[in-house]
Amino acid sequence: MNRIVERFARLKGQSQKGLIAYIGAGDPDLEATRRLALEFDRVGVDVLELGVPFSDPLADGLVNQLAARRGLASGTTPAGVLETVAAIRNGCQVPIVLYIYFNLVHRHGLERFVGDAAKAGVDGLLVLDLPPEEAANYEAVMARAGLCNIYLVAPTTPDERIELIAKRARGFVYYVSREGVTGMQARVADTVGAMTAKIRIHTDLPIVVGFGVSTPEQAGLVARVADGVVVGSAIVNQIAEHGHEPAMVSTVGGFVRSLVRAVEPVGVGRP
Repeated sequence: MNRIVERFARLKGQSQKGLIAYIGAGDPDLEATRRLALEFDRVGVDVLELGVPFSDPLADGLVNQLAARRGLASGTTPAGVLETVAAIRNGCQVPIVLYIYFNLVHRHGLERFVGDAAKAGVDGLLVLDLPPEEAANYEAVMARAGLCNIYLVAPTTPDERIELIAKRARGFVYYVSREGVTGMQARVADTVGAMTAKIRIHTDLPIVVGFGVSTPEQAGLVARVADGVVVGSAIVNQIAEHGHEPAMVSTVGGFVRSLVRAVEPVGVGRP
């Protein structure tokens, strides 16, 4: 079974919510990415989302744009990211999603990239700029490889398109909690509960919420209505601040542990 599917089935069976942690691959370098992945698994992260550095990350705010720039500066390539995933697999089995733009997949070759990703130990792809209306061949290739094709639903997505996305997604549906790009926010959008309820009408897949979730308190609020919470920019910001310190991995891991604990339902702890 795909690791993403297996993890969310286990969480549901234990009445738990998931924490999805995003970092930019290669920030500050790929060895740091490998070490952070192992630390995140140790502190209880349920899914690791790795951003593949790209020169034009149009869905990303400044924090993640700078992480992509640092990743490119460290020499990180899609092939290098897959090598790092394979190295991570030597130490843990945390589900891994690649957050990627289609140019990089296309340049590598769709079937070759998906095959290489599956071989390395990737479990799903979130291709930011590939809408499901144009993704029939991509979905077929992903299905053959056993990978989850993950799609985004936005606050502005019409009801009929939510239904289409929910039917085509695999692994989980990713609800973008705010209009615009990724980034830290002072508060959670008031519409999160209503939108997750609307998406649930169309799917039994887990619904995770991201874009703007920045603190343990916010993560806890979102976990009340969603099956999983995605935190990215706040973690990436920690890496930016501590990236070259000897204790960077444990420092960032401590922050991520606080997020993991925040999404746990009252009275339910991690094994």
